[in-house]
Amino acid sequence: MVKDGMTPDTQWFRDARYGLIIHYGLYSLLGRGEWVMNREQIPAVEYARLADRFTAEAFDADALLRRARDWGMRYAVLTTKHHDGFCLYDSHLTGFTSVHSAAKRDLVAEFVGACRKYGLRVGLYHTLNDLSANPNAVDALERPAECYQRFIDFVHGQIREIMTQYGPVDIMWYDGWWPFDGKGWQAEKLNAMVRSLQPGILVNSRCGIPGDFVTPEGHISVSTGMWESCMTLNNNWGYHRGDHNWKSPKTVAGLLQEAASGAGNLLLNVGPKGDGSIPEESLAVFDRVGEWLRVNGEAVYNSEWFRFNLRERGNERSDWTHHGGFTARGNRFYLHVHSWPGPELVISGLECKVTDVTLLRNGRSYPFRQRAGVLIVSGLPEDLDTEMPAVIRFTTQDTPCIYRTGGHRNPKAPHCRYDPMPSEISS
Repeated sequence: MVKDGMTPDTQWFRDARYGLIIHYGLYSLLGRGEWVMNREQIPAVEYARLADRFTAEAFDADALLRRARDWGMRYAVLTTKHHDGFCLYDSHLTGFTSVHSAAKRDLVAEFVGACRKYGLRVGLYHTLNDLSANPNAVDALERPAECYQRFIDFVHGQIREIMTQYGPVDIMWYDGWWPFDGKGWQAEKLNAMVRSLQPGILVNSRCGIPGDFVTPEGHISVSTGMWESCMTLNNNWGYHRGDHNWKSPKTVAGLLQEAASGAGNLLLNVGPKGDGSIPEESLAVFDRVGEWLRVNGEAVYNSEWFRFNLRERGNERSDWTHHGGFTARGNRFYLHVHSWPGPELVISGLECKVTDVTLLRNGRSYPFRQRAGVLIVSGLPEDLDTEMPAVIRFTTQDTPCIYRTGGHRNPKAPHCRYDPMPSEISS
């Protein structure tokens, strides 16, 4: 939602499809997740002593962002300050920063520099809430006359700092909007300030008022506007020494397909350890997905709406497929195969003419025949490893579209197009 004639730069975000978010801070030292200060009710004075142990000796933004580029990511977001209040930059409004810790470094500056070096768009996460501030949000609620405006001025002042200290920024990634609504955070004033300092920036909607894009958390939820789903690679955002529930590379590839099919992005998290090193399990997953994208990236990037093989065309939608999910771009659609069908593949309900069928993994085109909306591809391998999805590209003469009813054939009489109401089935 832009005012005063300022236009955000949206096209790169619409095309990106894949980004990295990094959760790093004092909580990483404790290894029990990013909410440890709140969940264990650690007093602010005691928690602040962790700064004396925060060396970040193994935090290497250059190496991490170089790998992010190689993983196929197009943008990155860093937690400049999480809810504990510890800043990874040189704030002039508090001494609770990485510059005044044992590290004596501005990690945000290092992150921004690495993003620019490797061609990644820059996103800065900054929480509105702050458990260590004095006064904090609770003080502002309990003693508004004394504390409210002081706290709000502090919040706005810190965001002004990160918007002015690092050159052009592509995303202002708000979080921690409780306990106020947009009016309480003076969000319209806040966004106006951000846009005046960073023309072309995108802001999310986590400051209590609509932004340029929405960010569902922990699940894929398609929006009609610009959106990204932010997700963890295991069950925690910040490093947790006991959390080994890692998503598989194939799962991540599936999430990328789901996001791309709904013209959205996947923002996937990494939580460095206390010393700043990246868990080996995270690196292994990201490396494998990066290898897959180098071969199959055209089926993900710059994609158009083709949600779960549900291609909107007026009020017509396609049905599901038992082989995998679809993505689309221009006069091409892609089948992401998770269970190999054998030497013959059949797709029905096509309302477009196919001119070529190619398996991206080997670059080979395969023979096919098409009649009355049914496409039969032959000569495919008898067996194919689908540890990672195999992607088949279909080139068409016109816009890709598939429509199937829930019956054996489409009625020639007027009928309610499937599905006339939002699904109650979890995706």
